[in-house]
Amino acid sequence: MTRRLFPAVRLRLPDPVGLRALARSRRAQRWLVQAAMVASVVGLAPVTWMHLAAEDAVTTVAEVPRQEVAVVFGAGLREGEPSPYLAHRLDAAAELYHAGKVRVVLVTGDNGRVEYDEPDAMRTYLTGRGVPDGHVVSDYAGFDTWDSCVRAKKVFGVDRAVLVTQDFHIRRAVTLCRSAGVESHGIGVSEPLDASWYGGKAREVLAAGKGALDVLLDPAPRFLGAQEEGVREALVTAVP
Repeated sequence: MTRRLFPAVRLRLPDPVGLRALARSRRAQRWLVQAAMVASVVGLAPVTWMHLAAEDAVTTVAEVPRQEVAVVFGAGLREGEPSPYLAHRLDAAAELYHAGKVRVVLVTGDNGRVEYDEPDAMRTYLTGRGVPDGHVVSDYAGFDTWDSCVRAKKVFGVDRAVLVTQDFHIRRAVTLCRSAGVESHGIGVSEPLDASWYGGKAREVLAAGKGALDVLLDPAPRFLGAQEEGVREALVTAVP
């Protein structure tokens, strides 16, 4: 048996340029790039799914199939008046009505505060453009797109509808309303490609994720309430 005369010596080579740290940094960079790619795929999956699922349903005022009801989603007020985006949605709804494509307009929006009443502002705007007051029905608890779709079906008894909103929102609206049981076609109102449009487009990526969860989990609206006869009663008096 031989004995080691000298203890083992581990040689540690100098690393003057930080090669080890550079290698670790490159591994970290690769990991971050891969993680970002996975996050992008996961983040874009819901909006991609909604875009494809509703592609066949988005059309124009001239080409949309005739339905009994149009649903207009709220989009904010400015000093008590419809915001420009909301006004454009209402203009399209009025055009649908006057073209004989719909008989009743269901306006759905936020009335969660006494001083903030989207549906009444929407009604006033429509009647000012020749839509009879008796043919406008108000949903005061349309706090988001999912709530509006579920309430259209369960509270107002809407089975089929033309949905009216901006072009960047229409596919999510159609997908959610279809999932809530409302057979839907959509009118996507075009807007100038300005900061507001790009902001709305970017917001849709996040909103699509919530929308996908709504479809998957089928949550109850923030406020459901009892069934209402507004749409049925309006259809009785509406022009055939």
